[in-house]
Amino acid sequence: METKNYLSNYYQSHDENGRLMSKHGSVEYITTMRYIEKYLSPDARIIEIGAGTGRYSHALARKGYSVDALELVEHNIEIFKENTSEGEKVTVTQGNATDLSAFESDTYDITLLLGPMYHLFTEEDKLKALSEAIRVTKKGGIVFAAYCNNDATVISACFVRGIIKNEYYRNKVDMDSFKLASDPVDIFAMHRREDVDELMRGFDVTRLHYVGTDMATNFIKETVDLMDDDTFELYLKYHFIICEREDMIGATHHMLDIFRKE
Repeated sequence: METKNYLSNYYQSHDENGRLMSKHGSVEYITTMRYIEKYLSPDARIIEIGAGTGRYSHALARKGYSVDALELVEHNIEIFKENTSEGEKVTVTQGNATDLSAFESDTYDITLLLGPMYHLFTEEDKLKALSEAIRVTKKGGIVFAAYCNNDATVISACFVRGIIKNEYYRNKVDMDSFKLASDPVDIFAMHRREDVDELMRGFDVTRLHYVGTDMATNFIKETVDLMDDDTFELYLKYHFIICEREDMIGATHHMLDIFRKE
């Protein structure tokens, strides 16, 4: 309940839908949709767990897909419903990513877990969310799980914004490894590639892609927002070239793990 209250307060004051629609925010959205579309079949059933205000759910429903959405925060659900267009084959219910008991096993071709791993702070809850997402996915179906990257946050928050000087935040940093600790009050949980690998170790899945969905974009967001359309298209072309390069993914703020259920 404490976590839900922190999230409710955060999302009532933060325009997440607007962020994804800004030019710099759209890089994450465009990249995620690009990979989702690689695995869509004409009759695919989709579930989005932690759907927020429905940016992805609505986009996919408007392409004619059947989408079931789950969201924890009432404020986000209200906006989700307001943004629903006539004819969309989309449902939204309130619930927690760690308990999908309302949904049957082996049901969905595409499972989107694009928000919950940002806000889960114990290994038990993270494994529950992943396990439930995999459970409701058909054998051979594809799961998309997004994470916030530890080291891009160290650079942008600890040093660019200078919060390393704040005693509260400094106590959240392992000064030997610069691994960030966080709690529900901090809103976001941070991960490195090895953390994601460890979480996935016990599941019968095959990784298809590990993607940096925004790469350097958030470090140069003002520059990106000022790009003309031609330059932005060139930037996206470069971004797509590097977004799976293992030597560069550490620069991203958001990571997307894409895997198939075996």
